[in-house]
Order: sequence, then structure tokens, then C-alpha cells
Amino acid sequence: MKKVFFPAIPLAVAAFFCSSAFAYNVSGTVKDEAGLPIQGATVALVEMFKSTVTDAQGQFVLTDSTTAIHAQSQNLGFISIKDGVLDFAQDGNTPVQIRIFDMMGNQVLNHSITGSGKVDLRQGVSAQGAYLARVRMGSAEQTVRFTANGNYSSAFKNKQGNALFLIKQGNSGNLRVLATGYDSLRVYLPNLDTVLALTLKKAGTTPVATSSSSGTNPTSSPTSSSAIAPESSSDIGSGEQTFAFGYALKNSPRPSKGCGKSSSLGSGKKVENGEQFNLNVGGKNRQFFITLPKNYDNNKAHKLLIANHCMGSHAEDFVHHNPDYDHPTPYYGQQQLDKNGDYIFVAPQGNDNGTWNGQEDHDFVDQMITTMFDNYCIDTTRVFATGFSFGAMFTNSLAQHMQDRLRAVAVYATADYNIWLPKNTGKPIAWMGVHGKNDGVCNYNTAKTSALPRILKNNGKAGADGKFTDASGEKPTEVQGNTGHVCYDFTTVDERFPVKWCSWPGGHQWTAHDNGSMEVGAGWQETWVPEEVHKFLEQF
Repeated sequence: MKKVFFPAIPLAVAAFFCSSAFAYNVSGTVKDEAGLPIQGATVALVEMFKSTVTDAQGQFVLTDSTTAIHAQSQNLGFISIKDGVLDFAQDGNTPVQIRIFDMMGNQVLNHSITGSGKVDLRQGVSAQGAYLARVRMGSAEQTVRFTANGNYSSAFKNKQGNALFLIKQGNSGNLRVLATGYDSLRVYLPNLDTVLALTLKKAGTTPVATSSSSGTNPTSSPTSSSAIAPESSSDIGSGEQTFAFGYALKNSPRPSKGCGKSSSLGSGKKVENGEQFNLNVGGKNRQFFITLPKNYDNNKAHKLLIANHCMGSHAEDFVHHNPDYDHPTPYYGQQQLDKNGDYIFVAPQGNDNGTWNGQEDHDFVDQMITTMFDNYCIDTTRVFATGFSFGAMFTNSLAQHMQDRLRAVAVYATADYNIWLPKNTGKPIAWMGVHGKNDGVCNYNTAKTSALPRILKNNGKAGADGKFTDASGEKPTEVQGNTGHVCYDFTTVDERFPVKWCSWPGGHQWTAHDNGSMEVGAGWQETWVPEEVHKFLEQF
């Protein structure tokens, strides 16, 4: 091995100290304009991943006891890489976890140290190529990219190193209220010890939120209408069946705020198949790409499809690329199938190295969806997401707690590891998975016995109490042999939240095909996946 020395690079490590524990308690009522209670409205504290449903009196309570975590950035740690050995040093004995992933998201090494120590990267890295070393201290995390080409060189973005990202908690947050047939309501709560009286309206006028505060800051009442963002301006279609959660199949569209308006985003950077825009999310500049249909009509409520890129890829690959087996046509083949211009397509950008983080990326997608609703004419009840490999993991992660925003997802070669998985809100979502039985990166059996049943657990037909039952006992029919594929539609799920599992005898590749070859890249021109996914999305 060629000996190359890489000098120690200071890493701005987050130093933690805990304040006294606080118990947040957000309670109140949700009523309509006539003052009648709304039962079954979903009330969620977005940052806390906490939600509940209003009772027959329209009442709700969100409460928890946690510890407020704060961070102060200090240069307390150093990272160096020398002769294939990662050296981590810090002032103190905080436990540190170091994991190594290949560029397909497969974990090849998991090592823990206390305080300072060394990790031989060669323990888990046998093949040449690019890898990611993920360093985690408590709630702080940073990813370092390196290459194993004989000298194990590091690829720091700058001479100062990179700060660990801290997931913060504090005594403030955003409240979101959703109820079928009403405009959604968003309220910023500067104080989480609050009693709220919320009014939802049906037809696009600004909802009213008033509160009384039982905490120490009685002036923090969120009564300003600027804190409220209704997302729908349409009543339910005549005679349409309503539900405590979700929509009827083939429900009438719910036009977004952007209908009938010109986009205030202005003109973004032009690319081959769309435009590039930026959002400031949590102080970070986040990039995403939009592709409108050629016949875009701001008076027609369009469906929205979000395409999440895989590890090592980028959002721009969906809009500016040469055809290959990962991108035969834009947006996982869905744009080519949109013959009538019914869809708007959007692709968010994860990290520069093609990975996805945790809550910060969820917040990014959440804000991106709201931005799309505000600026384009979109059917708010038909928002879909799809992704491959690490993009599938991220899509599956979104499906765990964004069921109130996403109608359906399609995941290609997903896995339940190497990705942040929030606590599942317990609500159903339409879900389709495509997976090769010989996938050596994202294991097929793990996906079948972990990711799939966790979705099915919430998707069973609703019981007499209106709660969805557990359908995870049903097992799919799978492909046998070395050719063909089998797509299995589960029969014990609620028809409004279908689940489909497609198996084929291939490897780690989303462009599944029936020509008998299991080699990556073979047969992608004949892939059946886009057609199957399009049919799955078009049933809503």
C-alpha cells in the first residue's frame, strides 16, 4: 500500500449540555365555522413526530417529557487518515460510533470507541472505490468520504473539516391540523405549553387560530394569520364518501393554493428537462428541480411525483443526463408515460455525496411540497414519491410519518438499514415495492420481512372502531426460477391503501426485466417497472 500522510483536520464537534427536563403539553379543540367539533382531525407536532386524532368533542392532547438538547460548536475533535487508519481524537470520553458504507449504501463496518481511538478502514473495505465513514456522537453526525485506491485518501470539503449535525429539540414547534373536507392548518407555536382553540374552514378563506397559554410566556399566542397556510381550496365532490383519515378512491381533486396563479418562484436555472430552484431550510440552502408538463395549466389540479435519487447519484440526473439503466427516461420512467400532462415532477437533492440524512431531509421535503402547493396548481390529495436504493430507503422513511401528505410511494430495492427511520405514526399509506431476489446490496429477504410488514401493519381494513387493522400476516406470492416476475396485490388491506410486492430474479437494479439475465445493467430497455408503477398510481 502506498504510504500517504494526511494531516489532522480539526472537526467542529458539538459539545452537549442538558437543561432541566421540560414537559410539553399542547391541547385544545378543533371546530368548524359553525362552532361544531370536528372528530377525526389529525393534529401533529411536526418536529417532534407526534400526532393524535381529535375525539367526538373535537378535543386533542399532545404531551411528552423529554430533555431539551442544546449545542455549542467548539473545536474539540480531530480526524486524520494515515495509511488507511482513521484516527479520532476528542477532549472527553463521549462514545463515538464509526460506520463505513459503500456507495450503494451497504454497511461494511460498524465500530464503536469511547473517547479517542483508531479505526482501520481496511477491516471493512476490500474493494477499490469510494466509501463513506459516518461518525456519530450522541445526536450529532458527520459523514467523511474517502477512496480505497491503494492510498485510502480522504476527501474533506475544506481545510477546517465539517461540523457534526445536531438534531435539536426545543420548547417550540410547528403544529399541523388536517381533516378531510377542510383546509389544512399550520400554526407556529413559540411555546409548547399551550391551549388552542382552532377553527377549520372548508373553502379557502384564512382559518382562525386562537390560544390561551398556561405556561410562563402568555404573550406567545399564535393568533397571527401569517402563521397559517391553508393548502386546499376545494370542497369535497358531491356525494363523495368521507373518512376520518384518507380519501375515497377516485376522489375529486383538492386544488392547492397555487391554482389560478402565476408562480412567485420566478425563473430558475434552466436545465435540459426543467428548472433548478433553491430553498432555505433550517439555515441551509437546499436544491431541487421542477419539470412542468408542456401543456401546464394553472387552472388544472396536477398530480405531483417526487423522485428521490440513489446513493452516488444526484437530483439533476433526472432532468439532465444520458440514458442508462438507472435513468432510462426521466423520473424513473414516469414522465414518458404521462401522455396527457397530468403530472408535475420534482426531484430534491440530498447530500453532495448522494446520501440522505434524517429529520433535516424530511423537513426539506415537507417544505418543498408546501412550496409546490403555493406556486403551482396541484391536487393536494395525489402527491406520490418514488426512489431506488438509498433513494428507496429515504422514500420509505418519508412513508413512515408523512402519510398525511403522501398518497402513495413506490420503492425499488429498499432496505430498513443505513437510513434514519422515524417512529411510524401508525397511519396507512399506499405502497409498492420492487425487489430483485438476488440483490447483494439491499437484501431481498430483509426487505420482505422488515420493510414490507411494517407497512402492512397499518394497512389492514378498518375495524368497527374506525382504526386500521394489522395485515402483516398475509405473505406475498414470489417469483420462482431465473426468468419473469410476479407482482402480488395484497387482499387483506383496505382498498384505499393498496400494497403491491413485485419480485424478480435480478440483482441491485430498479429497471427489472424478464429476459433471464441477472447482471446489473442488462435488459433495462425492456423494463416493466415504469408501466406497473404508473398503473399503481393511476388507481387513485
